[in-house]
Amino acid sequence: MIAIRRRSAAALAVSGVIGLAAFTWPLFVAPSSDIAHGGDAPWTFALLLPLVLAVVLAELSDKGMDSKAIAMLGVLSALGAAIRPLGAGTAGIETIFFLMVLGGRVFGPGFGFVLGNTTLFASALLTGGVGPWLPYQMLGAAWVALGAGLLPQWRGKAEIALLAGYGVASSVVYGFLLNLSFWPFAVGEGTSVSFDPNASAGANLVRLVAFTLATSLGWDLGRAVTTAVLVVVTGPVLLRTLRRASRKAAFLPSR
Repeated sequence: MIAIRRRSAAALAVSGVIGLAAFTWPLFVAPSSDIAHGGDAPWTFALLLPLVLAVVLAELSDKGMDSKAIAMLGVLSALGAAIRPLGAGTAGIETIFFLMVLGGRVFGPGFGFVLGNTTLFASALLTGGVGPWLPYQMLGAAWVALGAGLLPQWRGKAEIALLAGYGVASSVVYGFLLNLSFWPFAVGEGTSVSFDPNASAGANLVRLVAFTLATSLGWDLGRAVTTAVLVVVTGPVLLRTLRRASRKAAFLPSR
């Protein structure tokens, strides 16, 4: 994989802190009646794009990525944007996550972070899915692909099983995070799954879990199953293809 450099690691760490704050701040800040995520999404987006560029520039300046790696990033992002409408989230079917998992696995966490962002951004432009939810989708997808690049370096059937299991877990966590991004403002007051600004963060997390179980778990499991099946079916071929392409392009060591 493309080794992560010191500068890009610093940029990824900053993005992680900002991203975590973007998702979890409602648990620690009491919302007023006029607060909505539609207002803070542009700020999240404004912070996210420079961080993506910072990772890319750090990789370029440290020679972690070259023009061929950037070209591969463009190809995978375009491919992901093209295949996403095949599922479009219908009944939880997502046809895009397996590609980000495999791409992050082969090319590493820094590449995966950028891949998750650019793939979701490109697919949103293609499908008309631009809205206040997009920055959170981009961050969640970036973490999914980044995490795939940090998994143990197993090979063969063990690697496919590892990636399929990771696809299941990351798909469920992704859905949980997206719920957190709008849940405090989307559910009315006074229910057992409503956000309570007077409760502790732990108590609100319990309410969020209940909300997830009641509303979106079926969709999250559909995403998880789709991702796992596509990893198992396409993983052996795509992993070999991507690794062969990386060796021929000479931006990954032969291994």
